[in-house]
Amino acid sequence: MSKDIGPWRRLSNKTVYENPWIRVEHHEVITPGGTEGIYGKVCFQSKAVGVLPLDEEGYTYLVKQFRYPLEVESWEIPEGGCPLDASAVATARKELAEETGLRAQRCFKLMDMHLSNSVCDESAEVFLALDLTQGEADLEPTEDIEVQRLALHEAIAMAMDGRITDAISVAALLKLRILLSECGGDMTKLLSTLAEVA
Repeated sequence: MSKDIGPWRRLSNKTVYENPWIRVEHHEVITPGGTEGIYGKVCFQSKAVGVLPLDEEGYTYLVKQFRYPLEVESWEIPEGGCPLDASAVATARKELAEETGLRAQRCFKLMDMHLSNSVCDESAEVFLALDLTQGEADLEPTEDIEVQRLALHEAIAMAMDGRITDAISVAALLKLRILLSECGGDMTKLLSTLAEVA
């Protein structure tokens, strides 16, 4: 069972809790410094996806929902969980439609992320959604969502001043701001730097 993991040596690995969304493992380890220790690892049963919608007038859409673990309301870009064997962009489109009613004709890969990588293996894929059409939202039973359409620069200001604290949302908004700045605000030039995904 012993296995080298980079500069660490894992001596044992035991699942101590599991549900449809996460698995918690207890590891006995030898640290990079050569000492014996333990490591708790949260393994996610899905990948996180985020989608930053941008309409032709330069407006984006945020959703506000109550986040149970933090016990607070949170403004975010549309997000959700994607089964590990499913298409991340297809799931992102589905989450966008469910939460906001928006359908995107074009999606571009904006970034990959690792979330809270000191204790978990959760990863995320984030997309920029364009050519939007409005339809009906279709919320899941666990969701109570408020949607707000606002100018992109206002959403970026919310990420900068702390009104948005969700990591995927902050990263997506600030990356888009930097890319737009580097391209002189030219969206066509910006899109040429991103991969369009079907």
